Amino acid sequence: MHSNSSTPSAGVRMIDVARLAGVSHQTVSRVVNTPEIVSPGVRDRVEVAIRQLNYRPHTSARALASRSSRTIGIVSFGLAQYGPSVALTGIVDEARRAGYSANLVTLADVDRTYMRLALDHLIADAVDGIVIIAPIEAALHAIEGMSTGVPLVVFEPGAHDGTSNVGTDEATGAAVATRYLLELGHDTVHHVSGPAGWLGAAARERGWKGELEAAQRPIPQPIVGDWTTLSGYAAGLVIANDPTATAVFVANDQMALGLIKALEECDIRVPEDLSVIGFDDIPECRYFIPALSTMSVDFERVGRLAVDSVLSMIGLLDDRMVRHVVPELVLRSSTAPPPQTRRAARA
Repeated sequence: MHSNSSTPSAGVRMIDVARLAGVSHQTVSRVVNTPEIVSPGVRDRVEVAIRQLNYRPHTSARALASRSSRTIGIVSFGLAQYGPSVALTGIVDEARRAGYSANLVTLADVDRTYMRLALDHLIADAVDGIVIIAPIEAALHAIEGMSTGVPLVVFEPGAHDGTSNVGTDEATGAAVATRYLLELGHDTVHHVSGPAGWLGAAARERGWKGELEAAQRPIPQPIVGDWTTLSGYAAGLVIANDPTATAVFVANDQMALGLIKALEECDIRVPEDLSVIGFDDIPECRYFIPALSTMSVDFERVGRLAVDSVLSMIGLLDDRMVRHVVPELVLRSSTAPPPQTRRAARA
């Protein structure tokens, strides 16, 4: 049975038009809403694709687009840390590619009052949507039940597939790191965690502990750090005095750097005496001595996904998108099978 060509095709999306025309969904949106800013050749290709697919823009989405300020608001906290800072870069770059500018508000503190003030500031500036990069538990509590009137997307470290926010499945990443060390032959894996209240720190500790439980291995007491190299150094001095430790999963690479330095000063070789694996894959990892094995997280992609999520919520992009990023294991020179004899036995 053939459909009537004059009837709009059900289920045709802007992304389908973009694929047929060989352009981005942003270009299709511009042809639909502001065709005068698109070059004639590109506009013709898009219009041909629209006719071939019988695409009909959603009325409410078009209305929203016509009132667009072409600006995405960003509320941020914790930009001194690697992940949030790289995610911000991804947001700004993706917004620019989509023809949007970015309006950034940084928070001195994260509570309901500060969050409301930040959101109200951006709403007053008529942003089309808002992305929150404040990867701590307090931020989630601060926005709970708040109404913005525009699409709101949150970067939520530790979130897994199925979240309505944009997340990084850091529990799975930590489990992968821990499992790798166990598969090398280590009896258990020690852990240097991030600070309390950080979503990523909690997820990484959860993944590490869950993997040890699943393998029925001893679970050492975590050593709590604060993301800094200095706290990793302090943790390394503790680990150096534990003769049972042969492998350590560190919650970020900066702390791993400090830990390795402390071990070196205590005449403990990495990885011959003790294996170390980090998290994040900062650019300097390959230049550590030894080069650091770690879990790589594409935080820039997280930022791009956040912008794409905003665009999907205002009808400019397919809403059947992936909203989470899974870390990947990167092996370098800081991990190895455990020594044949315990350090205590050699002492």
